[in-house]
Amino acid sequence: MRKRLRYADLERLGIVKNRASLGNWIKREGFPAGQLTGPNSRTWDEDEVQAWLDSRPTAPKLTPSRKTAHQHAPEAT
Repeated sequence: MRKRLRYADLERLGIVKNRASLGNWIKREGFPAGQLTGPNSRTWDEDEVQAWLDSRPTAPKLTPSRKTAHQHAPEAT
Protein backbone atom coordinates (compact mmCIF):
# COMPACT_ATOMS: atom_id res chain seq x y z
CA MET A 1 0.00 0.00 0.00
CA ARG A 2 1.31 3.42 -0.93
CA LYS A 3 1.89 5.99 1.79
CA ARG A 4 -0.36 9.05 1.73
CA LEU A 5 0.89 12.40 3.04
CA ARG A 6 -1.34 14.98 4.70
CA TYR A 7 -0.61 18.73 4.66
CA ALA A 8 0.94 18.45 8.14
CA ASP A 9 3.35 15.83 6.77
CA LEU A 10 4.39 18.13 3.92
CA GLU A 11 4.97 20.88 6.45
CA ARG A 12 6.90 18.65 8.87
CA LEU A 13 9.14 17.42 6.05
CA GLY A 14 9.98 21.02 5.12
CA ILE A 15 8.38 20.73 1.68
CA VAL A 16 5.87 23.53 2.17
CA LYS A 17 5.50 26.37 4.66
CA ASN A 18 1.97 27.58 3.97
CA ARG A 19 -1.20 26.64 2.12
CA ALA A 20 -1.03 29.61 -0.25
CA SER A 21 2.34 28.48 -1.60
CA LEU A 22 1.05 24.93 -1.94
CA GLY A 23 -1.92 26.16 -3.98
CA ASN A 24 0.38 28.19 -6.23
CA TRP A 25 2.68 25.20 -6.74
CA ILE A 26 -0.29 23.05 -7.75
CA LYS A 27 -1.56 25.69 -10.22
CA ARG A 28 1.76 26.90 -11.64
CA GLU A 29 4.61 24.55 -10.77
CA GLY A 30 3.19 21.12 -11.45
CA PHE A 31 3.00 19.96 -7.82
CA PRO A 32 0.68 16.94 -7.60
CA ALA A 33 -2.90 18.00 -6.90
CA GLY A 34 -3.40 15.17 -4.45
CA GLN A 35 -6.69 13.50 -3.75
CA LEU A 36 -9.65 14.65 -1.69
CA THR A 37 -10.08 12.08 1.06
CA GLY A 38 -12.86 13.91 2.90
CA PRO A 39 -14.85 17.14 2.72
CA ASN A 40 -11.90 19.20 4.02
CA SER A 41 -9.04 16.77 3.70
CA ARG A 42 -6.52 16.25 0.90
CA THR A 43 -3.65 13.77 0.79
CA TRP A 44 -0.74 13.27 -1.57
CA ASP A 45 0.94 10.10 -2.74
CA GLU A 46 4.46 10.05 -1.27
CA ASP A 47 5.97 8.74 -4.53
CA GLU A 48 4.35 11.53 -6.58
CA VAL A 49 5.64 14.19 -4.17
CA GLN A 50 9.13 12.68 -4.26
CA ALA A 51 9.09 12.56 -8.07
CA TRP A 52 8.12 16.25 -8.16
CA LEU A 53 10.92 17.12 -5.75
CA ASP A 54 13.42 15.12 -7.81
CA SER A 55 12.36 16.97 -10.97
CA ARG A 56 12.98 20.40 -9.47
CA PRO A 57 16.15 22.22 -10.48
CA THR A 58 18.60 22.87 -7.72
CA ALA A 59 20.41 26.17 -7.52
CA PRO A 60 23.93 26.45 -6.18
CA LYS A 61 24.06 27.84 -2.68
CA LEU A 62 25.27 31.40 -2.63
CA THR A 63 28.10 32.25 -0.33
CA PRO A 64 28.07 35.71 1.19
CA SER A 65 30.68 37.98 -0.32
CA ARG A 66 33.09 39.75 1.95
CA LYS A 67 34.03 43.32 1.29
CA THR A 68 37.72 43.94 1.25
CA ALA A 69 39.48 47.23 1.81
CA HIS A 70 39.80 47.99 -1.92
CA GLN A 71 36.05 47.60 -2.45
CA HIS A 72 35.16 50.60 -0.32
CA ALA A 73 34.39 53.90 -2.03
CA PRO A 74 37.37 56.28 -2.23
CA GLU A 75 37.39 59.12 0.24
CA ALA A 76 36.63 62.61 -1.09
CA THR A 77 39.55 65.06 -0.92
